[in-house]
Amino acid sequence: MLRLMSDILLAVLGFTPVLIIFILMAGFRWSATRAMPVAFAVVLALVYFVWGTYPAHIAAASINGAVIAIEIMFIVLGALALLFTLRQSGAIASINRGFTGISPDKRVQAIIICWFFGSFIEGAAGFGTPAALTAPLLLSLGFPAMAAVMVALIANSTAVSFGAVGTPTHIGVATSLDLESVEQTLEGHEISFEYFIQQIGSWTAVQHILPALIVPLLMTVMLTRFFGEKRSFREGFQIWPFALFAAFCFITPYVMVAVFLGPEFPGIFGGLTGLLIIIPTTRGGFLVPKKHWDFPEKDKWEPSWKGSIEVDDTMSQKKMPLLKAWLPYIVIGLLLVVSRVDFLQVNEWLKSVKLESSNLFGTNISTEFQPLYNPGIIPFMLVALLCIPAYGMNKKQVKQAWQETFKRIKGPAIALIFAVPMVRLMMQSGNNPEEWASMPIAMARSMADVFQGAWPLLSPLVGALGTFITGSNSVSNMLFSLFQYSVAEQTEISRTIIVSLQNVGGALGNMVAVHNIIAACATVGLTGVEGVLLKRNAIPALILVLVAGLAGLVLAYIMVPGLF
Repeated sequence: MLRLMSDILLAVLGFTPVLIIFILMAGFRWSATRAMPVAFAVVLALVYFVWGTYPAHIAAASINGAVIAIEIMFIVLGALALLFTLRQSGAIASINRGFTGISPDKRVQAIIICWFFGSFIEGAAGFGTPAALTAPLLLSLGFPAMAAVMVALIANSTAVSFGAVGTPTHIGVATSLDLESVEQTLEGHEISFEYFIQQIGSWTAVQHILPALIVPLLMTVMLTRFFGEKRSFREGFQIWPFALFAAFCFITPYVMVAVFLGPEFPGIFGGLTGLLIIIPTTRGGFLVPKKHWDFPEKDKWEPSWKGSIEVDDTMSQKKMPLLKAWLPYIVIGLLLVVSRVDFLQVNEWLKSVKLESSNLFGTNISTEFQPLYNPGIIPFMLVALLCIPAYGMNKKQVKQAWQETFKRIKGPAIALIFAVPMVRLMMQSGNNPEEWASMPIAMARSMADVFQGAWPLLSPLVGALGTFITGSNSVSNMLFSLFQYSVAEQTEISRTIIVSLQNVGGALGNMVAVHNIIAACATVGLTGVEGVLLKRNAIPALILVLVAGLAGLVLAYIMVPGLF
């Protein structure tokens, strides 16, 4: 009985940091830069005073987490540097112009810009940049500011599992599961850790299929219901053939790339390939409704629809050929493929340059940083620097681009430098004299006892809640992947399917992440409507999470019950 009570108490204490993050960020509206240091301090106190984790493991886990955080920060820094360099050069304005004139139907415009272009930007940059880029673009096309933010956030979902060149999967999931106990279990099944992470990426993409097929339609339905003159769901449903076609155009290459190339590329190539298909077919009128839909006259718009930012045409006056504007992204795609596929062996050369430290403080914890293999450095920063002479940018433009980059990286950097070590501490808390289970495993045991075989239905909800709380699918995966893996192990359900559902749910939760809603609203000058957007976007988020959970149940028990 005493042991049972201790297990329950450990589970409750294990959930405490998650609950604190939820209360501070969702309840008190604290930013991640304020909430994560507090959560880190709580975890540090718990692992030392309650779990009694060895000090050497605490120090080693903290350093290991800091190195991982720096690795992620380089990715964010490189992605932002490229984005703001292209904005200052006029390339983004040229890309924006390329979307105008395709169709006057606002439903079609929302799908093409947010679903395809936004997903492409998510695959290349991630970390909230798609909504921050596509919402102002929709504003320039005559969308109400609130409508622009709403559909931009809904669309920024499927691609998120592989955002920022696969960061949520190959860093978020992998660092959470990078434990000796997990690797020993994999060895017992003759599976390498690298193959396991690749399989999680593949099954993540597969389990995104059903939710993704209805995302474009949900976008249009929400658009016409809340911003149409008739406030009608029907006007959104009328575009279902085009919406379904758009979903297939993205999800087909997305899944194929995830399976055959790996987690770095699905968002990039899904979005780019989809654009190459959807733009000419839309221009040709394929499946485009004959009756075009538009918003009411501006004098009929509700005050809450409007933002304080007016459309700025100064950048759009700079003329640049469309191919030249897209060239940096094309080069990035090629460099990523060349540096990631094994048979060219370029990746081996890039990985050979590394900073590493084994057995930190005498523990089994090691840390490693491969600067040349980090996509933030090559290709993002490299291409950003090459764009300066290629586009003839002056000193003022370069200065503004990099100033904006460092301004934007400040918040994520502070949050990551506390969030990642916090997660690593939770994972290593099992190294204690009493041999108590680590925080994630203690939580997993309690959840397994409560929900048992129904866990695939709830797994994506946990991922979504993690992103809702932290504002990042990567951090959600770091926080909950080991927990999900352990629940699957306790309930004898496929660990690959369950961890993949965590990744899927984390991506779907992106549309209700408070941090993303606030950031997107700021780009179009909206204030005071964040709560309204959260409530509205919760509708498609819950629908999609339920679809993903049902699909997970079918896969886990009927289609691939023997999958590891």
